[in-house]
Amino acid sequence: METLESELTCPICLELFEDPLLLPCAHSLCFNCAHRILVSHCSTTKPLESISAFQCPTCRYVITLNHRGLEGLKRNVTLQNIIDRFQKASLSGPNSPTESRRLQPCQFCEQDPPREAVKTCVTCEVSYCDRCLRATHPNKKPFTSHRLVEPVPDTHLRGLTCLEHENEKVNMYCLVDDQLICSLCKLVGRHREHQVSSLTDRFDKLKQTLENNLTNLVKRNSELENQMAKLIQICQQVEVNTAMHEAKLVEECDELVEIIRQRKQVIAVKIKESKVMKLRKLAQQIANCRQCLERSSALITQAEQSLKENDHARFLQSARSVAERVAMATASSQVLLPDVNLNEAFDNFALDFSREKKILEGLDYLTAPNPPSIRDELCTASHDTITVHWTSEDEFSVTSYELQYTIYTGQTTFISLYNSADSWMIVPNIKQNHYTVHGLQSGTRYIFFVKAINQAGSRNSEPARLKTNSQPFKLDPKTAHKKLRLSNDCLTMEKDESSLKKSHTPERFGGTGSYGAAGNVFIDSGCHYWEVLLGASTWYAIGVAYKSAAKNEWNGKNSSSWVFSRCNNNFMVRHDGKEMLVEASLQLRRLGVLLDYDNNSLSFHDAMNSQHIHTFEISFLLPVVPTFMIWNKSVMILSGLPVPDFSVTQTESFNQIHFF
Repeated sequence: METLESELTCPICLELFEDPLLLPCAHSLCFNCAHRILVSHCSTTKPLESISAFQCPTCRYVITLNHRGLEGLKRNVTLQNIIDRFQKASLSGPNSPTESRRLQPCQFCEQDPPREAVKTCVTCEVSYCDRCLRATHPNKKPFTSHRLVEPVPDTHLRGLTCLEHENEKVNMYCLVDDQLICSLCKLVGRHREHQVSSLTDRFDKLKQTLENNLTNLVKRNSELENQMAKLIQICQQVEVNTAMHEAKLVEECDELVEIIRQRKQVIAVKIKESKVMKLRKLAQQIANCRQCLERSSALITQAEQSLKENDHARFLQSARSVAERVAMATASSQVLLPDVNLNEAFDNFALDFSREKKILEGLDYLTAPNPPSIRDELCTASHDTITVHWTSEDEFSVTSYELQYTIYTGQTTFISLYNSADSWMIVPNIKQNHYTVHGLQSGTRYIFFVKAINQAGSRNSEPARLKTNSQPFKLDPKTAHKKLRLSNDCLTMEKDESSLKKSHTPERFGGTGSYGAAGNVFIDSGCHYWEVLLGASTWYAIGVAYKSAAKNEWNGKNSSSWVFSRCNNNFMVRHDGKEMLVEASLQLRRLGVLLDYDNNSLSFHDAMNSQHIHTFEISFLLPVVPTFMIWNKSVMILSGLPVPDFSVTQTESFNQIHFF
């Protein structure tokens, strides 16, 4: 019913059509509303009778009036009948229950409480009881044109009024000033030349925008809540880890103290045992010295007594044996004297814990090593390997390294790529600061990063983008035209009219003038670069083709091949039989061919000065093979080269066509 009512509503008064006129543009308008539009165009110099046209407020179609004015327009009788039936259905429908009618008081009564309303005047926007309705709406003009409905709440009747026309309700939206306006604003006001939109369209767009922004905001709030939950979880984990580390610190220090205490006891016992042993040995030496001293003192006394004898005969008789004993004692004095070892005094014993003290002073908790740094200038590559070199400031604290890598397509950020763990290859437990990865795709960019690991944790290096070299290839003898001679390990091709001994194969170029050969590889991914040394040749065609490309016609004459060609002093690109002249130096001796299969492009360059010549934009559907055609002299192929970073200032497209 609401949708039907909106269709039966006048765009000017926003009420159900009253005496609707059928305009030539097929829209309708209340007779009184049309009259108000004409009145708004009146002035002292322009009376109402002189106005012969006005605009339809719905579609802006200019309505031309005849001499009868509005009376000359037809009445929309069918629309009026539909409105009458709609009003009857509204009065008896479910939208006006008796419960709602009892709850709506009269807004004109002076008594308190007011009587129950029996009707609501949509024109006056007031609900009346029976007595007030008879008093305010007698059965005469203009009150007979007022629209009376079953009692409804006041908020259902009131609409927003125009800021410039107080008696007009807004029914349009000015897109220039971004504000609500009425029909008069568009017809005669300052919004006359502005672009406007219906309230429904503006409502739908703004509602959709708000819903989208609200969805994004709700999503962002959800992400923030998840992030906050993670941060809270990390805070809790910090508390747990801190308590664990503090307990571990006490445990480790207690163990160190216990080791020191035990070592102290062991060393003290050793000192005591050494003391007892040395004192026992020294006591034995003292006893030996005392014994020798007693014997020597007795001999000295006996010798002194012999020297007192003056009788020669008696002296000789008694002193002879004494003299021998003294001589023997003197001769053996060095043997009889005990050795005195100064080491026995404990002077050579020392307690030096300076090294251990330094170790103890350096005690600290172990942290994860600093991130290593990948040295791009030291990294090397071949067509299927990349050797990654890196350095680390904490090399001595690193237990091992871990290398991770994946193909880089350039379509995603590193963070989102890193989060997709399934796409990463991992090489663990690397003990050196370099590693060679084998089995990579040719001409492909990879992202590498290195993780330094120890017992405390790990840290990642900044990502490094490294590329494998182009796919190396040679000329395939099975494809070479019979009048071409291949040499230099199938890297050089030369026009040779006498070379006709080759057998015919389906892959071989044939036909008059199709002096071509193809490479021995098919490329279906990656970015590849090769160069062609042109020498003195002035007639050639170089490019790529699908396997299905015809072998009995020039490359570029069909939809399966793309070439850059020279014919004497003219340079051109060719595809699907279409040719376009391009600019290139007559001294072109080294042609660079850059095939970026993943990004759908084939470009040609003057490799001597890095000058861009032309780029094809191709939506590759099948693998392609390098192709070469010559009509004079010879050319040589250099393949498997590193992909250069050509700076293309202007990317041309073949007649602005994307090739399929």
